Amino acid sequence: MRTPFAASCLFVGALFLPFASYAADAAMDGSSVKTAAKDSTKHDRAEDRVEERIKRMHSKLEITPAQEGQWAKVTELMLSSAKQLDALTKTRAEKADMNAMEDLRSYSAIADAHADGIKRFTPVFETLYISMSDAQKKAADALFRHGDKMSKMPKHHH
Repeated sequence: MRTPFAASCLFVGALFLPFASYAADAAMDGSSVKTAAKDSTKHDRAEDRVEERIKRMHSKLEITPAQEGQWAKVTELMLSSAKQLDALTKTRAEKADMNAMEDLRSYSAIADAHADGIKRFTPVFETLYISMSDAQKKAADALFRHGDKMSKMPKHHH
């Protein structure tokens, strides 16, 4: 059973910090993030997935030329957080013989980085959100409410 905190992490992780959401699932199922990180390819890096997500978000949110400066701040923060998570998960994967306490501390560092990323992301995204048209806000609301499911849906123009 997932707690509200875990569900919230998984939701935001799916949109913003994908590996952190996987790490939360792995910890809750008892499986190891180390195994997943060892088996990952370049395209499994959080940074690569975030770059793809940035492109989809830019399209879905219909970022205007006037919003590009603020959008750049949002994407810079998303990529910075993804790089940090990639570094933490790589370090975790390299320590295959961690004892229970080391494993918990390693996962805690990933969870803390995820939480810190969300805290830094919120005010930066809020500045962009305030500048959005009602249609853009509606798209952002749906994107955050439905995560990646929304990114795979066709765009509807009214």
